Amino acid sequence: MTWNTAMRRAFPDATAGRPAAVLVLFGELDDIPARAHGAVSADLDVLLLRRAATLGSHPGQIAFPGGRVEESDDDIVAAALREAREETGVDPAGIEPLGTLEPLPVPVSNHLVTPVPAWWTRPSEVAAVDHAESVDVFRVPVADLLDPAHRGATEHRFGGALYRSPAFEVEGRVIWGFTAIVLSGMFSELGWSVDWDDRRIIVP
Repeated sequence: MTWNTAMRRAFPDATAGRPAAVLVLFGELDDIPARAHGAVSADLDVLLLRRAATLGSHPGQIAFPGGRVEESDDDIVAAALREAREETGVDPAGIEPLGTLEPLPVPVSNHLVTPVPAWWTRPSEVAAVDHAESVDVFRVPVADLLDPAHRGATEHRFGGALYRSPAFEVEGRVIWGFTAIVLSGMFSELGWSVDWDDRRIIVP
């Protein structure tokens, strides 16, 4: 899939970014189904975390587990699984990777990030492993993310230009930036999205 984001204009040479990977892990919630109803099952969820406020890049933001690709990683998928385990304690043995999506440039931190969608075949306990990196790990029902009442856009400046990008606001949490772009793009590609007001501004 091709990411529809104006941020590409700020990062024309994608090959200059440092390679990174994130795990977009979908599963089935056992006890907290979605409040909204729509195109997907009420118990379908996605794993997210909140980054520590003390980090130098993207402090305090909600994100997918992931990070920079290391020389010891066999490939992009291995990097995403390793980072997810290090950050959340998730057991990679219970995860079925579904391939990779097109890398997306993140100019703010000079990374080229490859999303790795996966299915949680055997859910394991998760928690914030290193509080210097992340302070919370949680699962969000996808149906709640798809609810038009929870969708909108953020506005932010980069390189002197004003950019707008998708955002979600669920249970007091605001998901924006790279994470929201990936979720929004995947939902559209899968045919799950319903009309929502992109004129509504959500403040992170």
